Amino acid sequence: MTDLTRHATFREILAQPAIWAAWGAQLPVSDLRHWISGTGTDQVWFCGAGTSAYIGDILAAGLEGQEGPRFRSVPTTDIVARPNTYLRGRPKLIVSFGRSGNSTESIGLLDALDALAPTWPRLNITCNGTSILATRPGAKVIALPEATHDLGFAMTSSFSTMLLTAAALFDTALATHDTPNRFATLADGLQTLLPTFIEAARTARRPQRAVFIGSGPLAFAAREAALKVMELAAGKVPALWDSTLGFRHGPKSFTVGETDLWLFRSADPHTRAYDDDLLAELRAQFPHSIISAPDIPQPHGDLWSTPLYVALAQLLAVHWSDALGLNVDDPFAGQGTLTRVVSGVRLHPVTP
Repeated sequence: MTDLTRHATFREILAQPAIWAAWGAQLPVSDLRHWISGTGTDQVWFCGAGTSAYIGDILAAGLEGQEGPRFRSVPTTDIVARPNTYLRGRPKLIVSFGRSGNSTESIGLLDALDALAPTWPRLNITCNGTSILATRPGAKVIALPEATHDLGFAMTSSFSTMLLTAAALFDTALATHDTPNRFATLADGLQTLLPTFIEAARTARRPQRAVFIGSGPLAFAAREAALKVMELAAGKVPALWDSTLGFRHGPKSFTVGETDLWLFRSADPHTRAYDDDLLAELRAQFPHSIISAPDIPQPHGDLWSTPLYVALAQLLAVHWSDALGLNVDDPFAGQGTLTRVVSGVRLHPVTP
């Protein structure tokens, strides 16, 4: 059996429980919530690119309906392309996520804010404490532990730890003093699940296509899961994501031949009823597909369980990448098409 521990990406996936537990014990949630409250804004925008944007999608969906400021996910890629469309009106709290903290779009957002909305409050959450996102003046900064600054191409511990950090700050259902216990509980949960996940990934066939489905924040967890598969398999396993009720409206046509599907079921009984209906339908309609519904503990609801679901997809992607003979830590090595920190983006000056 292949020794996957030679891949930094695999080691970084396995390191997540220890990272979460240690970080939850030191994250100054009370002080940070006080600072956020002091901004006086009635909108919070979660901003990032790629996986960092999906963090915002998960948070905005998971915090929907909560009293207080309105939450919105606005990718940096959208704002940088059309800054005058977005950076206007009442101040918003801009929360930027960045693993490297040096991507062109992260810098472009800072430039656009300086030019068009210099008084808007900023909270930068990054895995690189020496990055531009961490060191440029004018923002409150949360620099995550160095262990989250993944060496591999794919974001794994960086994704989950930035997500959990923001969830701790903005989910008012979590009492400040409960943060260490919440992180420790999630860490224990993933540590318990990892042997099952590793075996499931080891024995899973490499499908012709892969589909990940969920509702609310789990729909966007499915989006991140699909991205991990496409990234680490270098596009050799096409992957799609959708919502439970949205999948029937055309995207189900993606399911051909040996297409395998994973359904991330909700903790909410009403939502799960729709998940279970789709699960039964898919199993009846696609006999050549393997359709899985992972059994994930969800004591704190869908938002907090998303990193657990995504961890399974991370491991599937590593196994398939390795089986394809790719460099798991750099699947596009030698191609010059995709890089760990996105390159080739030229920033154009922002004019009011």
